[in-house]
Amino acid sequence: MRVPSQAELQERKRVQIGIETTSNAQSTDFPGHWPGENHEWNLDYIKENLNVKFHTSTPFDSEFSLIGIDTSVANAFRRILLAEIPTLAIETVFIYQNTSVMQDEVLAHRLGLIPLQASRRGLNWMKWYQKPTEEDEGSGAPSDYNCAILRLNVKCEWQEGGLQRAARGETDPDKLYVNHSIYARDLQWQAIGKQAEMFADGPIQAVNPDILIMKLRPGQEIELLMHAMKGIGQDHAKFSPVATASYRLLPTIDIMKPIIGADAKKFARCFPKGVIRLDSVTSEEASELDCKENEVKAVVANPMRDTVSRECLRHAEFKDKVKLGRVRDHFIFRIESTGQWESEDLFLESVKLLKVKCQRMRRGLDAMMN
Repeated sequence: MRVPSQAELQERKRVQIGIETTSNAQSTDFPGHWPGENHEWNLDYIKENLNVKFHTSTPFDSEFSLIGIDTSVANAFRRILLAEIPTLAIETVFIYQNTSVMQDEVLAHRLGLIPLQASRRGLNWMKWYQKPTEEDEGSGAPSDYNCAILRLNVKCEWQEGGLQRAARGETDPDKLYVNHSIYARDLQWQAIGKQAEMFADGPIQAVNPDILIMKLRPGQEIELLMHAMKGIGQDHAKFSPVATASYRLLPTIDIMKPIIGADAKKFARCFPKGVIRLDSVTSEEASELDCKENEVKAVVANPMRDTVSRECLRHAEFKDKVKLGRVRDHFIFRIESTGQWESEDLFLESVKLLKVKCQRMRRGLDAMMN
């Protein structure tokens, strides 16, 4: 079996970025396998090369690097994050009164897209709701273990003396009307059955209470009842636990020849702030670089901030001095949670679900072999 050199291994990991093209972006027929080489499965090799580094982590936003895996695995995590982690969302709206200017179907659509949050224990306890068919009519009714009930009952009225103030030219709605703006905080959860016990750690409510649903004027009224169900983004985007889940490859910037003086400052302006750092040339370097001491030179500081705009390749003076690329097995993930799950927990949940999928496939293969 042929053993590739270290330089060849490094070349395989780089996607080369040209002024108008990219190269070395294609994959082999079997990812990570090359003809004439031994690439048998080795768990120790995976443990040694797989690495996860968190850069930022907040409840609603996290960024981390996933290093040492194939694109297919990274994309599997992304698709699971988007479509297969369960959340709660409003599925059915029963409108008893709506005298606002907003149509019933538009109001129901807006309510369905409001992100909800609740206790993780209660979410795991809830079961999937299955809509009854014509054959089993009479069964499958919503219950405490598959449906949460929320109510909205708001009527806009004049403030005491508001009509008289309006005649004198008052235009501030806060001084004229009561309940003139309906917010997500006005959604009232009505616990049924065991829900009060299972959701004791966190009641069902809107993630952001300041989401504006609609505006009313005196005499207009909204009265409705909502059923919130457990679902996944594969059924509808409103169940997706993330505002977005994306990844990009780590950019690489290799300075092949020294860039000094005014060229160094121009080179730094070709990249986002913080990517290129300007260092002073030392006395030892001055003789080697044939320049003056304390003159500035360009140094790569943080390639992760680069957006790979290729701006530097559009200048003739940098054409042969810099080489751009991306690392094929270094994925920079960005997860923005909608609030039901914390962003870092979402990734751990996607790992758990991928593991379940692998176990399911393994059982299927074993059944085929037997």
